[in-house]
Order: sequence, then C-alpha cells, then structure tokens
Amino acid sequence: MPNEKILSEKQAIVAALTEKLQNAAGGVLVDYKGITVAEDTALRTEMRKNGVDYAVVKNTLTRFAVKEAGLEELSSVLEGTTSLAVSADDPTAPARVVAEFAKKMNGEKFTIKAGFVDGKAIGVEEVKALAALPSKEVLLSMLLSAMQGPVRGLAVSLDATISGLARALQAVADQKAG
Repeated sequence: MPNEKILSEKQAIVAALTEKLQNAAGGVLVDYKGITVAEDTALRTEMRKNGVDYAVVKNTLTRFAVKEAGLEELSSVLEGTTSLAVSADDPTAPARVVAEFAKKMNGEKFTIKAGFVDGKAIGVEEVKALAALPSKEVLLSMLLSAMQGPVRGLAVSLDATISGLARALQAVADQKAG
C-alpha cells in the first residue's frame, strides 16, 4: 500500500489529467516506442507550433483519468508506451500533427492508438480522417468566404440597380431641362 504522500501525488496527477481530457476539443493517444531524442524534439516543437499539449503518460493513471472523463473506451489501448496529444481549441490539430509524424516514421516507431473529439472516443481510422480535415481557422475562413459570396452578389446587384435608376432619373431631368 503506497504511503499517503505518494497516493495524494498520484491523485493530483489523475485530477489534472482528467481536467485536461475534459477541457480538450480533441486528442490522440500514441505509441511512441523507438523514436530517437532528435525525433521526439522535432515532434514536440511541431506540437507547440500547433498549440497542442503533448506528454508521455502512465497507463495506470490515464485509465483512472479516462474513466473519470467519460472516455472509458480508451482504456483498452492503454498498454505499452503511451503519449497523449491534446488541444483545447482545435480538435483537428493533435490528429493532424500526429498523423503527419506517423507518416514520416512509416508507421513503425510511432503509431496512433486511438483518439477523442468533444468527449467521444474515436478509432485509428477516424483519427486519420480527422487529420485530413483543414484546421479550425481554415474552416472558419472557408465558411466566411461562402457567406460573403451571396452578400457581395446582392451588394453588386443593388449597386447596379441604384446606378441604373440614377441614370434614368438624370436622363429624365436632362430631357425636362432641354
């Protein structure tokens, strides 16, 4: 039986991990066995650039955290070496960075175990599909562009109609004056 100090430290780790899982828009669990320090450093740099929190996690403590966070389906993949990548803002960012890195590693040293989006566990294929989606900013940009199109068209039509009306009124005024 662990002493009280160790037990309270582990409970604090589980609580922090649970909070991280609950506040994340998306995340991915990865088997990182065999990557070099240089590869790990490059991965962590890319994670930071994309606003992704990345850390190696203990499977036992993570099992408690996923259960408390309502993601119990992830417990089955918590074996071997495990790291967790999460983003509080962009649900696609962890999947995108992890999938890109796994592709560079040819899927041998670095493999996707599972993931989650908005509190729902997803499998490896769903993580890969999520990775193929554009980032949140790109999607918002595309949406705004699509919404601007009809408004722009309406503005151009109204401008042309008003300009035509103004020319007709000017012609009538010129005719009366002349």
